[in-house]
Amino acid sequence: MIRLTPPQAGRPASLRSRLVWGAALLAAVAVLAAQTIGFLVLRSWLLGRVDEQLDGFRLPPHSFSRDAAAEQLPRPPDPGSVTLPSDFRITFYGASGHRRGILGGGKAPGPELPGSVGELRLSGGRPGTVPAVSGDGHWRIQKKPGPEHTWYVVALPLDTFDGATSKLLWLNGIVLAATVTGLIALSRWVVRIGLLPLTRMERAAQDITVSDLSPRLPDTDPRTETGRLGTVLNTLLDRLQRALREREFSEARLRRFVADAGHELRTPLTSIQGFAELALRHEGRSNAERREGDRMIAQNAERISLLVDDLLLLTRLDKEPDYRRERVDLLSAARPTP
Repeated sequence: MIRLTPPQAGRPASLRSRLVWGAALLAAVAVLAAQTIGFLVLRSWLLGRVDEQLDGFRLPPHSFSRDAAAEQLPRPPDPGSVTLPSDFRITFYGASGHRRGILGGGKAPGPELPGSVGELRLSGGRPGTVPAVSGDGHWRIQKKPGPEHTWYVVALPLDTFDGATSKLLWLNGIVLAATVTGLIALSRWVVRIGLLPLTRMERAAQDITVSDLSPRLPDTDPRTETGRLGTVLNTLLDRLQRALREREFSEARLRRFVADAGHELRTPLTSIQGFAELALRHEGRSNAERREGDRMIAQNAERISLLVDDLLLLTRLDKEPDYRRERVDLLSAARPTP
C-alpha cells in the first residue's frame, strides 16, 4: 500500500516528495486533458451519428391528407400510412403553428416540446437537444417543413448516447485514478533509484567528524549532478583537512617557540639575579669586581631586550601577513652573541 504524505503549508517538503508529487500532478493533468479531448471527440461523433439519422428522415408529401373540416389544411398522416423506425417520434404542427398530433412510439416518456412551433429554439434546420417529459432522459430533435406551411419535428431518444457517455466518464475516472496511483508508485521507485547517490553521500557525510576528516564521498562522476557535488565536497574536505593540519603544525611550532623563548629568557634573568644578589651581599667589593658585575648585568639585560624585540616582531608579523623587503647585514646577524 502506497503511503505518501503530501507537503503541508509551512513545512518544507523534501526533494523526493516534490519530485513524486510534481510527476503525479503533471501525469494527472496530461491524462485528464487526453481524456477530456477523447470524450469531446466521441460525444461529437455520437451526436453526429444521431444527427445523420435525423437528416436522412423525410416524410413523403403524399403521406399528408386534407381535412375538409379544417379548411382543407393538410392533417397528419394516419398511423397506418407511414412506417417509422421504432425509436422515431414525430410531432406535427399545423400552418397556424399549433401542435396537431404525434406519430410513432419511441421510448416513453417522449420529448418535452412546446405547444407552438414558434417556441422551438431551432434555427436553420439544425438539430437540438431537449429533456424528456419526465425522468433524466434526453431527446435529439430536428424541425422539418411539411406541405403548405406546416411543420413536423423528428425526435430520437439519446438513451444510448447518454449511457455511452456515462460509461465513458466512469471509465475515464477509473483510468485516471489507476494511472495516477501507478505513476506515484513508479515515480517513487524511479526517484529512490535516482537519489541513491545522495543517500550514499548523506551516510558518508555522517561518518565525517571533526576528529576524522579522512572519509570521502564515493560519487565523483562529473557527468552527473551528484558526482559534481561529491567532487566539490571532497575538495572542500581536502582544503579543510589541510587547513587543520597547518593549524596543528603552527600550534606545535608556537609551543616550541614559547618553550625556546622561555629557556632563552631564563638564562639572562638568572645571570642578572645572581649578579644582583652578589652585589647586595658583598658590598665591600673592589671597583673592578663591581664594574664586571655591572657589565654582566647590562649585557644580559641587552640580551633580554633583543629577545623581547624579536617577540614583538613576531607579533607584528602575525598581524601583518604582508612581508616587507629590507636590506639585512648578514654578517651582523651571523655574529655570535657574547
